[in-house]
Amino acid sequence: MSHIIYPTTNLQKTETLMIERGDGIYVYDNTGKRYIEGLASLWCTGLGYNNRELVETAAEQMGKLPYSHMFGGKTHQVGIDLADKLASMVPVDNAKIFFGNSGSDANDTHIKMLRYYFNVIGKPEKYKIISRERAYHGVTMAAASLTGLPPNHAHFDLPFSALGILRTDAPHYYRNALPGETEEAFTDRIVGNLENLILQEGPETIAAFIAEPIYGAGGVIVAPEGYFAKVQAVLNKYDILFWADEVITGFGRTGNAFGSTTMGIENPQLMTLAKQLSSGYMPISASVITSEQYEAMVEPSAKVGVFGHGYTYSGHPVSCAVALKTLEIYERDRIFEHAAEVGTYMQDKLRSLLDHPLVGEVRGKGLVAAVELVADKKTGKAFDDGAVGAFAQEACQRYGLITRAVALSSLAFCPPMIITKEQVDEIFDIVKKVLDETLDFFHKSGLNQ
Repeated sequence: MSHIIYPTTNLQKTETLMIERGDGIYVYDNTGKRYIEGLASLWCTGLGYNNRELVETAAEQMGKLPYSHMFGGKTHQVGIDLADKLASMVPVDNAKIFFGNSGSDANDTHIKMLRYYFNVIGKPEKYKIISRERAYHGVTMAAASLTGLPPNHAHFDLPFSALGILRTDAPHYYRNALPGETEEAFTDRIVGNLENLILQEGPETIAAFIAEPIYGAGGVIVAPEGYFAKVQAVLNKYDILFWADEVITGFGRTGNAFGSTTMGIENPQLMTLAKQLSSGYMPISASVITSEQYEAMVEPSAKVGVFGHGYTYSGHPVSCAVALKTLEIYERDRIFEHAAEVGTYMQDKLRSLLDHPLVGEVRGKGLVAAVELVADKKTGKAFDDGAVGAFAQEACQRYGLITRAVALSSLAFCPPMIITKEQVDEIFDIVKKVLDETLDFFHKSGLNQ
């Protein structure tokens, strides 16, 4: 047992798999066994492992300028170039970019900048943020408060009230619809609940609504058609900003540059970027805001003498260089288009599993998907705990596929975007075997009693 405190881990079950190296979509453990990395590690490695261009870019930048900060007016060209490139890509007019190290701290930054902005424009009461049940937005004290997953809340005494965090419905039709309710009626009901929450709290007190275009850790939930258009209509009515958390869905994962495009979200005012921004090779994140929000903060910062927020590694030159090269490769090699094509193939293959007795729903877009396992296929009854999902996850690993059971019993798939159709078939063949073994486990364990 090492001296590490492991992140997001059952601390009684640590060091169960030692990964030593990676190549393409595969990783290898310390015995030499090969695994398909079916979750791109943590939804990150869009270009897979051992991409020599990224390795060489990092080494070159290390030799030129391995580190320099951005405090007190200092800068470097590679950071400027990355910010300019991102501003040209995002659906935010004349965007301004703040660099951090992870999606968690980028969301934390947004909370602080929202408060700063509304304070300096004379609306200090406008600080509340609406998040959604089952959402995942990170694990800092502030970002974990935005997150809507109980395991991320337990024992931490998170400051929900102090931060003004409100919660509205998860747009999961399969799990949350009322008997006989159509998707349209379901959407209207939960958007109506959102509007009622806004009116109850007072629109003048609510700064923003945050949403992943497609849920990640909360179960790869894809909202019904028209959901986001109706949400944005309500937000626009009450002058509330839309905040798109694109940490997982950004940079081609859904077949478009951003999940907002895939899901019909128009012109978000805030965006959070990370993970595939550097294909996970270097830690970097970006908090994107409008020029209007930025300009309002300029003069007040001058009066104070400084905009008093920033990280030691904000705009780290090596991270910026690797991110720039990653974006170049995405564009040059048409990775987003490839993800769209192979993603359609993966979605079709996984949806063919709907005939299996354990599979209640298959959902996703592009190269992100989930297969939800259910206790009763006719009613959609969920399992009471995570035992079945854990068994399926471990069985996948036994057969050489790394995946993750999210939302207790949904197997998530998010392979590197360089995956081929033939490699999708490898995943599919393993999953079919695992489902049969899991069904046998389900019957023998007495969980169906």
